[in-house]
This record gives sequence, C-alpha cells and structure tokens, in this order.
Amino acid sequence: MPLYQAIVLAVVQGLAEFLPISSTAHLVLFPWLLGWKDPGLTFDVALHAGTLVAVLLYFWRYWLEMLGVLLGRDWGGNPGLGLNRRLLWFLLAASVPAGVAGWLFEHAAEEELRSPIIIGLALVIVGVLMWAGEHAGSRQRGLNDVGLVDSLLVGLAQAFAVIPGVSRSGSTMTAGLFRGMKRETSARFSFLLSTPIIAGAALKKGLEIRHTGLPPEMRLPFLLGVVVAGLVGYLVIAVLIRYLEHRTFRVFIVYRIALGVLVLALGWGMGHA
Repeated sequence: MPLYQAIVLAVVQGLAEFLPISSTAHLVLFPWLLGWKDPGLTFDVALHAGTLVAVLLYFWRYWLEMLGVLLGRDWGGNPGLGLNRRLLWFLLAASVPAGVAGWLFEHAAEEELRSPIIIGLALVIVGVLMWAGEHAGSRQRGLNDVGLVDSLLVGLAQAFAVIPGVSRSGSTMTAGLFRGMKRETSARFSFLLSTPIIAGAALKKGLEIRHTGLPPEMRLPFLLGVVVAGLVGYLVIAVLIRYLEHRTFRVFIVYRIALGVLVLALGWGMGHA
C-alpha cells in the first residue's frame, strides 16, 4: 500500500469518523473516485485503532469520573457527570442496538449496501433529518440531564449507522437534537457512545487477522494509519465541540446533501453509461 494513500485515508478517517458526514461513505468514495485498490482489513484495523486512541485521550477524564462513580470514588471532579451518576450504565445500554445491528448486518454493510445509490440517499436523508433536528430541538439539556430513554433512542439511531452514508456521529447527534440536547452536548454524548463501538470494531477486526499477522509491507502504513487517524481525530473532536458551543450544524447539513446529490448523480450516470 503506497504511503501517501495510507496518509490520505487516515486523514479522511480522522475527519469523517467524528464529523457528522460518514467515515464509511468517504472511505468507500475516495478509493472509488481515485481508482485506488481496497486497502483491506489490516489497514481498517489501523484506522479504527487510531480513532479509538483519539476518543480515549480526549475523554479520559470522563471515563475516569464514571468509573469512580461506579466504585464510589470521586475521580475527576466533573460537576456535570457528578449529577448524572448513571451515565456509564446509560452508555452501555445505548451501545446494545448498534452491537446487535453490526452483528446481524455486518456482511451486508460491507458488500451489498456499499453502492453509490445507497450511500447518496443515506447522506441526503440524514442531512434532512439533521436540519429538522436543528429546528425541532429545544437545545436546553446538558450531559447531566441525559436519561435512559434519551440514551436508548440515541443508541437506536446509532444502529442505523451500519448503513454506509448514515454516519454514526451524524445519526447520534441528530437524535440528541431531537431529544432537546444542546449541540455540544449531543456531540459529547455521541463521542462517549462511540467508544465501546469503535473499541469493539477494532478488537473484532484485529482478531480476524491474528492468524495471518501483519505483513512486513504493511507495517509502516499500519503505523501511519494509527498515528495520523489518532492525531486528526483528536483535533476534530476538540474543534467540533468548541465550534458547536456557538454555531449550528448548518455547514454539515449543506455538505451532506450536496455530496449525497453528487454521489447519486455519479452513481446513476455510471449505471446508465
């Protein structure tokens, strides 16, 4: 795998995993549009490992606080989490729908559903739903206000991210908006909720390649994938949360819909060429 392709795809992963624009769609579209070969399962592990490192590094105080609450200790001193002592259990419960969806539809998501038409439609539909969430949500609720029903509904939305183009962060942030969360709260909850899913995906894919090992020619691309995806992902999380404290999702809505229309046009054109 050429190193420049590894770097480009790692940057795409770091950006699109946490921005509400669908990392799966972009990782499918980039090789498709540029004529690159499928990077394969080994590099997929590197990308997931990188984004897992990013979200763990950014939210380590949150996880420390939640584990402290579980053990009856005051770790981290986060006042928002101190008022929501069941948040860890809510996150675990919300992870179940996505885990079940991934187990049931993994093959379809990696094969049949990766068509430009499905990706384009998913980009547009979630973009429209995000626009509706922006207008329908009260945007008053913080992380300490999140309850079990909120968590389960956001978790159910995350399950639909098995469809390429939906976007895990896009679907969960949109659900958070509909539940009245502040924009930055919907992002924080989305990122916290992503941790078990990304960890599970990295572990599963890592176990799938444990027998073959890491080919010598993939060692440097793998390392670059982890480091670049991790660095970009960390920066994206930090910038997006700060951005959403004062701005809307409008730029992402416009981007999703425009990209979706373009992908649909390209897919339709290729199908009728």
